[in-house]
Amino acid sequence: MFDKRLMAMCPESKKYIALNIICQWTELLMNAVMIYCIASLVGRLYIRELSQQDIALYGLALLATLIVRFFMTRATIRMSYLASKTVKRVMREQIYKKILRLGNTYREHATTAELVQESVDGVEQLESYFGQYVPQFFYAFIAPVTLFVMFGIAGSFKVAGVLLVCVPLIPGAIMMVQKIAKKILAKYWDQYAKLGSTFLENLQGMTTLKIYRADAFKNEQMNAESENFRRVTMKVLTMQLNSIIIMDFFAYGGAALGIALAGKEFIDGEISLQSTVFMILLSADFFLPMRRLGSYFHVAMNGMAASDRIFRFLSEDEPKEKDLVLPEQGLDIQLENIDFKYDDAKEVLSDISMEMPEGSFTGIVGESGSGKSTIASLIMGKNSIEHGSLTIAGKKINEVNEESLFRTINYVGINSTFFKGTVRDNLLLADGSATDEKLWQVLSQCNIDAFFREEKGLDTELTENAGNLSGGQRQRLALARAILHNAKIYIFDEATSNIDITSEEIILEEIRKLAKTKTVIVITHRLANVIDADRIYCLESGHIAGAGTHKELLDSCDVYKNLWTTQRELEEFGKEA
Repeated sequence: MFDKRLMAMCPESKKYIALNIICQWTELLMNAVMIYCIASLVGRLYIRELSQQDIALYGLALLATLIVRFFMTRATIRMSYLASKTVKRVMREQIYKKILRLGNTYREHATTAELVQESVDGVEQLESYFGQYVPQFFYAFIAPVTLFVMFGIAGSFKVAGVLLVCVPLIPGAIMMVQKIAKKILAKYWDQYAKLGSTFLENLQGMTTLKIYRADAFKNEQMNAESENFRRVTMKVLTMQLNSIIIMDFFAYGGAALGIALAGKEFIDGEISLQSTVFMILLSADFFLPMRRLGSYFHVAMNGMAASDRIFRFLSEDEPKEKDLVLPEQGLDIQLENIDFKYDDAKEVLSDISMEMPEGSFTGIVGESGSGKSTIASLIMGKNSIEHGSLTIAGKKINEVNEESLFRTINYVGINSTFFKGTVRDNLLLADGSATDEKLWQVLSQCNIDAFFREEKGLDTELTENAGNLSGGQRQRLALARAILHNAKIYIFDEATSNIDITSEEIILEEIRKLAKTKTVIVITHRLANVIDADRIYCLESGHIAGAGTHKELLDSCDVYKNLWTTQRELEEFGKEA
């Protein structure tokens, strides 16, 4: 139950763990001195040789040991905090750096909920592991040996030997339940992660659940998962309580045996009353360190289970270091014979080949589920390409440095992320050196400046993910931020979905202006948004059903023609209604 990987990753904690052990050992010595003083007082009183001077002397000694013990206890707590503080910082840094190294592909290795749980609760378990269990692990073996020497000096190596032999029975009991506990705790963490993922998913999709009146069903589903988690938790607690009962039996049974032996030797006249009282009062301390180690057993197992999950994530294969940088010009995008599927499931894209020359306006259309957004994720490097190739400026996307890629390409989706803070803070993410004048300029381009001027201007506070703005306002603000970024390539993925007509027209007008000077890719299910595109790719079930201009597709592609006809009929019907 001691993971060398953790110690190797957090070498700074070693000195604090060592100081923790020294403080506990000093506390043990002071406790022994205190008990020795009490035993001496009892011994002198028994033989009627106790004087006022002895009482004062032993009283001062007791006071001194209590003061030292007080400061040693405080120092032990301080060392535990410093050791655990270091591991929390290091482990969270390692997880975050791993996510950065994995880049956009981190979702292929773990869900967001799992990473949050590992970074928060998992690391908190390691705090207890380093701060409590590891120092106690070493101290529990040092303390009995120290007491064995003390008991021998006090007058009976026989009693000391019997107590020392009984001490290993406690770790023996721990090892008996270790294998069972490891399986239970692995199941506990798996169930915990599953419950967390479900809760996060349901919370994010609460509006959808309410609309479709599926909240009651999801409530029952979560109740079932919660019940499973409760059962696993009860198994963990039952295992812990059973192990405590076994450890208490050996600990207090061993202490009682030591007391009985000391009493027998006193009756036989082999040791003095002073030695007998000393060993009786101190015999429990033979077992308490190991007993406390046993009580930290569940802490250790939780820490080990959490560290296994963390190290499993940290050991995931990383993409090779990318050093290719995209040039300023010649940014043609080319997809050749790409096949793609998620998690070995049904194929999402099949034999996809596309050309998007620099400065062109390209539309990608098709029904929902046809693979439009998947193409955007591949261009952004969010998913790994196993079959086929995708190049920008003749460079393979999986070899391009991410910083260069994101500096060149800007993505605006249906759910652009905003951070809690001011409008200025969120806009400056795109260009940290932009002046207020420039910020107002891009807001004016997207026709949202008047709204913010009526509020607090650029200091208008946005709630979490701009929840205090309407859908149209959020998308216009997202477009303003994208324009401020001044990228070479823009991808708009359903950027006008679920917003009002006015906002849609404003956004489309700005997209058309961008298309005159930038490479623009518009992914949409509404064909009217891309009729001006230089080239339109129509997808059907992951295949390219047709490619060409709007007029060419109406003549040559039945899928495109049917979509166009259906949408026109619906729009005309809406106008009439």
